[in-house]
Amino acid sequence: MQTSNVKKGFRLATLIVLTLLLLLPLFVGISLSLSSSQSIAQGHLLPDHLEFANYVKVFTSTSMTKFLWHSFIISGSVMIGQVILSIMAAYAFVFLEFRFKKAAFILFLSTMMLPFEAQIIPNFATMRDLNLLNTYAAIGLPFLASAFGTFMMKTSFEQIPTALKQLSDIEGLSHFQFATRVVMPYTKVSIITFALYSFLTNWNMYLWPLIATTNDNVRTVQIGLRQLRSQDTASNWGLIMAAIIVSVIPTLLIIFLGQKYFKKGLTNGVIK
Repeated sequence: MQTSNVKKGFRLATLIVLTLLLLLPLFVGISLSLSSSQSIAQGHLLPDHLEFANYVKVFTSTSMTKFLWHSFIISGSVMIGQVILSIMAAYAFVFLEFRFKKAAFILFLSTMMLPFEAQIIPNFATMRDLNLLNTYAAIGLPFLASAFGTFMMKTSFEQIPTALKQLSDIEGLSHFQFATRVVMPYTKVSIITFALYSFLTNWNMYLWPLIATTNDNVRTVQIGLRQLRSQDTASNWGLIMAAIIVSVIPTLLIIFLGQKYFKKGLTNGVIK
């Protein structure tokens, strides 16, 4: 009994230490975002007095509002596209019968092994030939098809009892009706989990939006943060940290609000 309590105490202590280590950068960032440039220059991690003006300047003295809006448009659009296409592809692989289905799925899944760097030049050449550079489409189109999303949806769809499909055929439901009335409600947790994962992934994109654009008309918040280091605000670390905290808030909200779906996804073996 005593040994068991010692183990529980050790695990609890380990979790507390790891949690503090993970949260430390966020706490330091928030502290610096509320500090003046003079306080930061003196090496103070805690503010002498709270500088909420840094957050006001993020929206009034920089272009972060525009960059945040661009990121919301691109991340939201790509998320919707990935979810719809992944559901359609997974439905075909699970519920439709066609020649070379297994081979097609393996070939489709093998694209996950291609490093992103190997796709940059073909994607850039395609967007350039279509005259789509410096547009939302140039940033989002290359990512609409998600092999991971299709695999994730297919894994969830395979858990649906075959009797439901047989009953839907007897009732005369079309593929669209079966997908929307049975499949999607049955796998709601997996769909929401993938949607959240997709939004977070696209929100944090940096390299491709930088390559596919040459001006600030559609550039995202990650590029905006980098530009703050090369402008007149380069020495204003309080302002820069405030902009970083602002850009992190949407991802934190998604993680906190979608935590139960991530847990259910892990429990069901959806995310591996």
